[in-house]
Amino acid sequence: MAKTKLSVVVPCYEEALNIKPLCTRLFKATRAAKLDTELLLVDDYSGKGTEDTKKVVEALQKEDYNIKIIVRMPEEGKGLSSAVLLGLEKAQHDVMLVMDADLQHEPEAVPSLAAPVLNGEAEFSVGSRNVEGGKVEDWPLKRRIISFGATALARPLTTVTDPMSGFFCLSRETLERGKGKLNPMGYKIGLELVVRCKCKRVVEVPITFRDREAGESKLTAKQNILYLIHLAHLYWFLYPITIIFLFFNGLVAFYFFVQIVQEYL
Repeated sequence: MAKTKLSVVVPCYEEALNIKPLCTRLFKATRAAKLDTELLLVDDYSGKGTEDTKKVVEALQKEDYNIKIIVRMPEEGKGLSSAVLLGLEKAQHDVMLVMDADLQHEPEAVPSLAAPVLNGEAEFSVGSRNVEGGKVEDWPLKRRIISFGATALARPLTTVTDPMSGFFCLSRETLERGKGKLNPMGYKIGLELVVRCKCKRVVEVPITFRDREAGESKLTAKQNILYLIHLAHLYWFLYPITIIFLFFNGLVAFYFFVQIVQEYL
C-alpha cells in the first residue's frame, strides 16, 4: 500500500517573498493528491531576512497550513547542503522531498515526484529536466552551458541524467545508508545523497525548471569551485583504487619522460 505522509524540506536564505506562494501552491497540490504533508523550512539566519520569513510563516500557520521553520544561527552552521541534511533529520515523516524556496521547482510537481518513493517503486526520485517531458524555461545561454558542463563532469558518478537537480525525494531508510559518510558541501546535495547512499532504484520524473520568481540567485563563482572540490571527493569515494593506479602510473610516466629528456636533450 502506498504511503500518504510526506515531509517537504526547503532550505532558505532571504526568501521571504517566495514563502507564501510556495506554501499555498504546495498544499493545494498535496491536498488534491490526498497527501498528509508538512512543510519544513530551514533558514540560515540573515537578520531582517529571517525575521521577515518568520512573520510569513506565523501568518500561514494561522491559516492552518502545516508549516514550520528552523532558524540556524551562524555558529550552528551555514550552507544549503547542511541545511537540507538538518531538515531531513528533523522531518516528521519517513518519505522526504527536498525543493528550492525560489519557485524554480514547481510546487505542483511535488505529488508526481514523491509518488515513486511513496508507492515503493523507487528509493530515490529526481525531478529531471533531461528526460522526456522535462524542460527548462527562461534560462540564458550562459547558464545552460554551465549546467551542461557540470552535468558532464558528474556523468561517471551516476546514471541519473540530471544529477544537478535539487528537486528530489527519498525515504528515511535510504538516508540512513549514508549515515557517517555524507559530506555536505556546496549546493549539490542530491548528487551527494545518490552517490554516498548508493541508490540503485532511482526514478527520474520530468519537470519544468523555471527561473526564480523573486529574490537573488545564490549561485556564485565560489559555489562553482566548491562543486569541483565536491566532485573530487565523490570520485575518491567511488574510485579510490582507480585514482591511486592512475596517479602512480602518471608518476612512472613522468619519471621515464625526465630520463629521456636528460638522455637525449
